[in-house]
Amino acid sequence: MRAAVIFGLGSSPRDLEPFRQDSDHEFEPGLPASRAGFQAILIFGGDGTVHRNLEALVRLRLPVLVVPAGSGNDFARALGLHHTRDSRNAWRMFTKHGANVRTIDLGVITPLPENSRSPTPQHYFACVGGVGLDADIARRANKLPRWLRRRGGYALALPVSLVRFAPFALALSVPRTDFATSGAFELRRQGPTMLAALANTPFYGDGMKIAPKAKLDDGELDVCLIKGIAPFKLIGMFPSVYFGRHLGIKKVEYFRATAARLVTEVPFDVYADGEFVCRTPAEFSVARTVLNVIVPDNFTRHP
Repeated sequence: MRAAVIFGLGSSPRDLEPFRQDSDHEFEPGLPASRAGFQAILIFGGDGTVHRNLEALVRLRLPVLVVPAGSGNDFARALGLHHTRDSRNAWRMFTKHGANVRTIDLGVITPLPENSRSPTPQHYFACVGGVGLDADIARRANKLPRWLRRRGGYALALPVSLVRFAPFALALSVPRTDFATSGAFELRRQGPTMLAALANTPFYGDGMKIAPKAKLDDGELDVCLIKGIAPFKLIGMFPSVYFGRHLGIKKVEYFRATAARLVTEVPFDVYADGEFVCRTPAEFSVARTVLNVIVPDNFTRHP
């Protein structure tokens, strides 16, 4: 067994020791130029480390095992890998039988320059992308020292954003029913908005269940919109997001879409997996069955 290994910030080769269960296993640091001779890729890190390597992971099409070791581990959480021991057990099963591999979707963000016809780069994301309050929280959290981010940076940045962030004008469009032939979008929502999250997995913000119905392999993004709301009401509402109980709140709109376009009056930052991606306007879509992941034995296809 020959595997490539990616070490995120704060991880080191000593974290690999529990996975060296067989002398025949060979581990090489860094991503290979091609998949020739490799059987898997191990990633020691969090959502940011996964996010930054998605393009290469999609290109290589090798089974990927995530070992949760970052300040935010929502992608690992969505795969049922809550602790290092879960990843170690999944790795042991993979090396013995190779049957615990699932193929999942990824989200895609494409910037839409308003005055250019030149091609724009696409950006994959694993968990959740969006604009508004969550992007503001992610921006603030990323400025914290790393040791503080590992101890709940998103939660620490949350109160300041809840108080200071103001609703913004958002127009969100989704594909028309005849999209396959027309390629056209139609307006789904327009008005004051606090947050627009488009999710491939249920979790973001280190455990917040923003999209409790999201599935990794259904070819759709779960869209969660929080409309204009007073700060004190928003503060009272946000604890319910950790448990996925916010969907019944009047100011929350939730639906699924294969794609969506987000346009704001002034450019807004777009974040995904806790990382800055681009600014609005932007299009969100789904890349079907592009990533192979190693999962625990009890993992279900539809988390």
